[in-house]
Amino acid sequence: MLDIKWIRQNQELIQTTANQKGITISISELVEWDDKRRALLQEIEQLRQERNQTIEEINHFIRSDDLYHIEHKKFYMKEINKRISTFENEHKEVHQRYTNLLLYVPNIVSPDTPIGLSDQDNVEVKRIGEPTSFTYEPKDHVTLGELHRMIDIPRGVKTAGSRNYYLTGAGAALHRAVQQLAVDLLTTKGFTLLEVPLMVRQETLYNTGFFPLGEEQTFRIADENKWLVGTSEVPLISYYDNEIVDVTEPIRLAAVSTCFRNEIGSAGRDVHGLYRVHQFSKVEQVIICEASLETSEQVFQEITANAEELLQLLELPYRVMAVCTGDMSQKTYKQLDIETWMPSRNAYGETHSSSNLLDFQARRSNIRYRDAEGKTRFCYTLNNTAVASPRILIPLLENHQEEDGTIRIPQALRKYMNGIDRLYI
Repeated sequence: MLDIKWIRQNQELIQTTANQKGITISISELVEWDDKRRALLQEIEQLRQERNQTIEEINHFIRSDDLYHIEHKKFYMKEINKRISTFENEHKEVHQRYTNLLLYVPNIVSPDTPIGLSDQDNVEVKRIGEPTSFTYEPKDHVTLGELHRMIDIPRGVKTAGSRNYYLTGAGAALHRAVQQLAVDLLTTKGFTLLEVPLMVRQETLYNTGFFPLGEEQTFRIADENKWLVGTSEVPLISYYDNEIVDVTEPIRLAAVSTCFRNEIGSAGRDVHGLYRVHQFSKVEQVIICEASLETSEQVFQEITANAEELLQLLELPYRVMAVCTGDMSQKTYKQLDIETWMPSRNAYGETHSSSNLLDFQARRSNIRYRDAEGKTRFCYTLNNTAVASPRILIPLLENHQEEDGTIRIPQALRKYMNGIDRLYI
């Protein structure tokens, strides 16, 4: 959410941003509803002042026992109350239309954000390592998972429907190992680990910018105002809802959570294997800091570097992509995606994402701090996926396979895998 005064002063910029992000909204219409809202509030305030004046006059006539003027003023006050009631009802409707439109206003984007329509227009920033080359025909992660009895998709579909799976044995162990590696990495860097709610109230999804535009991707608990989170970013940000916090040092939070996504609109896309599933786990980084572009850029690079370090520990080739306007969400100011090489796709696939949201979430969530002058300001918020599994298992299994189907375990994971250095068929 942006400040309406700032919106009014930057209508052309925000309309351009909305168009670039593919969000259907008329900023001029929003301003018109704001004008109506302001006019009605002014009318109501004037009538309330007239009513207060009339009450004073009635009290004056009561003291002088002037029954004629008392009755006259009482009749006049009833008419004022009727007009106030009419205007208040109208204001309620106008305010609702105004608020609904305001929820669709996008965050602006950084000057270095590429302009584009889709992920095809994202721009490579850097590349670490080169795609793995094989002297033999490599197996995909599903085949490797079946050979090692690590992945069972047919039983997952039988139990829960499409885009579901079981991880068994070494598959479940690897799933937990990469998460613990990420947690240990973040805690050494000053992040506080939280165990978070996975079912949240609807307002928390609005406050964190996932609703209204992301509602179709979110699972609702039947007959309740509760929703399953698609990322622990939601409860991590919501931890400080309606609070004034100390950001002398940026607040660094992390969580490991199961996540759920509906994947509506992805029919026919990435249907093979573990790339796009309904249930997965993520280790999420969230930072809350002062409203400073310089500070937020520093921590933005920090959380991205943490994700890169994790991939380097996993000994995987990857590239960093500057995300374009058309591939950005409503709430995002700047975004970098990290894509890891996946041999079975013969392409890089997104495994991590960093976002700087400025004060978009903090305004909705009412998270504030006091600056050096004691003035209350909205914080800036940022987030990054330190690791998401089982998607990370795709490059992990495929890049570290050997010709006989053996899978090498990267050095950094071995202590979480009882010291084993490879998986044998």
